[in-house]
Amino acid sequence: MHSLPEILDDYELLDAEERYRLLIDLGRDLEPMPEPLKTDATKVRGCSASVWVYPTRLDDGRLHFLADSNAAITKGIVALVLSAVQDRSPAEIAATDITAALEPFELGRQLSSNRTQGIPNMIALIQDTAQRLA
Repeated sequence: MHSLPEILDDYELLDAEERYRLLIDLGRDLEPMPEPLKTDATKVRGCSASVWVYPTRLDDGRLHFLADSNAAITKGIVALVLSAVQDRSPAEIAATDITAALEPFELGRQLSSNRTQGIPNMIALIQDTAQRLA
């Protein structure tokens, strides 16, 4: 997974259509999420598409998230959100202002409100998980 600054460097050079493709490619690059993990308990509420996020712990205590969506662009948005926090300690994730980290992408201007309405819920789920495990 690429870091958020690396993704932003590429994103800023692209036009609107290419930005969609970049997001879709980010989603394709996500680690596959096993079907049994796609349950009501891992489903993110408030998204127009189905989105699942499942936290795992690495041996050193860092959090690694598995995620998936049934919509390509939404899966890319999930990948973008995860790139801000993936494989960090719970304390680091809890302290990260993910919303601020995503602001340079101007997703609200690039995507429809239907596409972006679930982002706060994705962020809340990730940060709540990190706070609980910190």
